[in-house]
Amino acid sequence: MTPTGTLGAVPPNPAQPSSLRTRLRALVHEVGKFGTVGGIAFAIDLMIFNVLLRAGAETLTAKTVSTTIATTFAFLGNRFWTWRGGRHTNMARQYTTFFVLNAIGLGIALACLAISHYGLGQIWPALRSPVADNIAGQFVGTAMGTMFRFWSYRRFVFRATDAPVEDNEAKPAGSPPNRSVTPSSSSAL
Repeated sequence: MTPTGTLGAVPPNPAQPSSLRTRLRALVHEVGKFGTVGGIAFAIDLMIFNVLLRAGAETLTAKTVSTTIATTFAFLGNRFWTWRGGRHTNMARQYTTFFVLNAIGLGIALACLAISHYGLGQIWPALRSPVADNIAGQFVGTAMGTMFRFWSYRRFVFRATDAPVEDNEAKPAGSPPNRSVTPSSSSAL
């Protein structure tokens, strides 16, 4: 028993494996945040892409510029909101990794757009229209790129960490707790 107004030591909780339901609930929450950031980034990408197309920019150049701007927004949103609890030790390396993986996602979207516009567009001229370009680049390409991005950001850029682990058994009374952080196994989902 502790004197009134003071806090006593809380006995350590034995680590209990998280249930599948808990992990799925956390994943749904994470996907929701990722989706919100992605939805806003998508709107930015779509708006800039169409403005550039109407201004006479070449199709692939317009998509590259719009995606680069939307990616900057997505990095900031994901780093500071979706995965704010992840490991953030070196922002320059994290930013670079994010952009490399996003470039792969952009490559997926550009491949879909190029196949539709330049490949199939030679056979069916209707596939060279702005509507067809939006469907191929913004919807099909972005959807495929987004699946890759979620997996790769979660796995390589914003790796989750477990709650701090305390080991107070070997420490004398009054010494600070030993806190070690290890990568979460949830990043392998």
